[in-house]
Amino acid sequence: MAEPPPAEPAGRDVRDRLSLWDRRPQPAAPLSDRQTDSVLELKAAAENLPVPPELPIEDLCSLTSQSLAVTLTAAVPESTEDVLLKGFAVLGMEDEKIETAQQFFSWFAQVQTQMDQDEGAKYRQMRDYLSGFQEQCDAILNDVNSALQHLESLQKQYLFVSTKTGTLHEACEQLLKEQSELVDLAENIQQKLSYFNELENINTKLNSPTLSVNSEGFIPMLAKLDDCIAYISSHPNFKDYPVYLIKFKQCLSKAMHLIKTYTVNTLQNLTSQLMKRDPSAVPNSDNAFTLFYVKFRAAAPKVRTLIEQVEQRSEKMPEYQQVLNEIHQCYLDQRELLLGPSIASTVTELTSQNNRDHCALVRSGCAFMVHVCQDEHQLYNEFFTKPTPKLDELLEKLCLSLYDVLRPMIIHVIHLETLSELCGILKNEMLEDHVQNNAEQLGAFAAGVKQMLEDVQERLVYRTHIYIQTDITGYKPAPGDLAYPDKLEMMEQIAQSLKEEQKKLPSEASFSDVRLEDPESCNLVKSGSAETLNPRHQPTISPADLHGMWYPTVRRTLVCLSKLYRCIDRAVFQGLSQEALSACIHSLLGAADSISKNKTQVDGQLFLIKHLLILREQIAPFHTDFTIKEISLDLKKTRDAAFKILNPKAVSRFFRLNSNNALIQFLLEGTPEIREHYIDSKKDVDRHLKSACEQFIQQQTKQFIEQLEEFMTKVAALKTTAAQGGPRYSLSQQPWAQPAKINDVVSSTYKTIKTKLPSTLRSMSLYLSNKDTELILFKPVKNNIQQMFQKLHALLREEFSNEDLQIIACPSMEQVNLLLSMSK
Repeated sequence: MAEPPPAEPAGRDVRDRLSLWDRRPQPAAPLSDRQTDSVLELKAAAENLPVPPELPIEDLCSLTSQSLAVTLTAAVPESTEDVLLKGFAVLGMEDEKIETAQQFFSWFAQVQTQMDQDEGAKYRQMRDYLSGFQEQCDAILNDVNSALQHLESLQKQYLFVSTKTGTLHEACEQLLKEQSELVDLAENIQQKLSYFNELENINTKLNSPTLSVNSEGFIPMLAKLDDCIAYISSHPNFKDYPVYLIKFKQCLSKAMHLIKTYTVNTLQNLTSQLMKRDPSAVPNSDNAFTLFYVKFRAAAPKVRTLIEQVEQRSEKMPEYQQVLNEIHQCYLDQRELLLGPSIASTVTELTSQNNRDHCALVRSGCAFMVHVCQDEHQLYNEFFTKPTPKLDELLEKLCLSLYDVLRPMIIHVIHLETLSELCGILKNEMLEDHVQNNAEQLGAFAAGVKQMLEDVQERLVYRTHIYIQTDITGYKPAPGDLAYPDKLEMMEQIAQSLKEEQKKLPSEASFSDVRLEDPESCNLVKSGSAETLNPRHQPTISPADLHGMWYPTVRRTLVCLSKLYRCIDRAVFQGLSQEALSACIHSLLGAADSISKNKTQVDGQLFLIKHLLILREQIAPFHTDFTIKEISLDLKKTRDAAFKILNPKAVSRFFRLNSNNALIQFLLEGTPEIREHYIDSKKDVDRHLKSACEQFIQQQTKQFIEQLEEFMTKVAALKTTAAQGGPRYSLSQQPWAQPAKINDVVSSTYKTIKTKLPSTLRSMSLYLSNKDTELILFKPVKNNIQQMFQKLHALLREEFSNEDLQIIACPSMEQVNLLLSMSK
């Protein structure tokens, strides 16, 4: 037996070390959960070791229940000796005998050692198995490390190659970029040189004898030439910039010369052909004008394309604008050469046809020029697309020929009717109708018409001033003009006889309406009709309302204003209307005085009231202000200051060196004042109408109750004396206030009213011819009479007894009202 004791400490030491592997809390070799499970499984397998077969049967009882759980596969020996023999045989000690304790201990140590070896065999086997895996893993790890080293070497080589490749790629890209830049530079240079290289081609084409402006290549060549000039002009920093620009400009001048030559020759040939057709160059028929336009319209397409090209480029280059201006001038010169004599001849022909009818001449001449202007604009649009002010200048020049013919005739017209009709033709028919509907084409015509209209208006204002002075202010009435009320009575009798004839012939037309209609009344403003004068429409027109029965100055004034209203400016009309109305009112006042002297005062007053009513009603429709402003110089302060300085006491103050110096006071206080006065003709008419009505009312009141007014005046004076401290009075004791005297006064007044009232009402009806107006005018007279009788009744009841009242026999208010009711 070879020294077993040392093996036991070594095994124990191993076990102690192994126990440190998973000692907690600080294991020397901590295991994962999976590793821990594997160790536990090995431990469980090692605990269930089989019972050694050589163990005697007798010793089975000493085994634990766990050991007995192992299946015994060995055969149970027949005797203990057999078992022991087999056990010793296994231990290799079948020949040995245990005789001493030392031998037993030796045998027991061997047995224990064998048991320990048997017990750790699986562990060792597992260890060897795991060691084999560890060697394999180490080999694999070595291979992996070797592979990583190779890979790292490959990566370094790859980085080296990649760096070289990237550098090469960048170099290639740089070369390609430089190549592209060089190509672009070459193309850019080629492109820029192309504009310069076109110079030779363009020069060759322009110098070619076969070049025509109508050829297909001319306009593209012109466009290329424009592009070259525009490009070179925009790059003044190029070498030889001035030289090439001058050469291209020369080429452009050649091209413009070709275009201008072709266009001018075409227009001049047209004119020469038309002039040859009419050697006199003064065509005077519509066919000649038609030929002028047809020929030019037919030739327009030949040059329109070239002119359009020039017009499109005219705003970009001055050369094109210059050529376009020359073409315009040539075209207009040729048109003037053709139209000038023809228009002059036509105007002369119209003048000879309408020598005595100025209105027809103006209307036909203006209509002719309207057609000329419209036709010229249409023909111009056939050649050109852009307008030019030179066309209007030409048309104004052509229209001036008509103005030169008409103006001498206008300034010699003396009739207001003709001048107002001329204003209506020029203002309404020409400017408002024709020009407003076609202002673009008739601009030149409008300028001529406005100038002509200003001349007519100036002449009309001048003739109106003369007319007002001669026919209104200086009017000398004939006896027939002042034959009032005879002419009204005569016209009323005629109207009554016509009315009776009308009743006899009911089926025939109303002759009275025809005869009593005034044909001149339509010349007034629309609202100045008979219906305006007579608001209550009557079956027949009153003689006083007939236009022909008006006083001549009234008729002339209203006719004059009606003709001026729509012909002249409002400010001028206001001044003329004020002058005309003032003159008319002055003439009416003179006529009323004459009628009052020749007939009665009532006739004069009613004549004035009627015609002032007519004036007020007829000027109402004029939508204008009849107010004018007059400026005057007030020298009152200058006069007063002059009197002060001429005072002898002021001589001593001439040389004072203070504010009391007489000269300084004269300069400061003697400054004249400028005063503005507003004169309103309409208010002037109302003022005179009011004054005339008041005079009529006072005169009629005095005519009817003059004696009663005198009696009441005496009574008022007596009462005033008594109130001021005089003696007490008794009216019945006064000799002029006896009942019999009062009876005479009352009876005379009543008789006067009864006898004179019908004639007064008759005169009012004859002059005014309007019940409403008559009632309004007579109502104050009636009220005055009624108030006077009321005062008389109150006085009589207060001062007289019943017996005296019976003697006085004053009519009652009912009787007075009944008497005055005749006015209804």
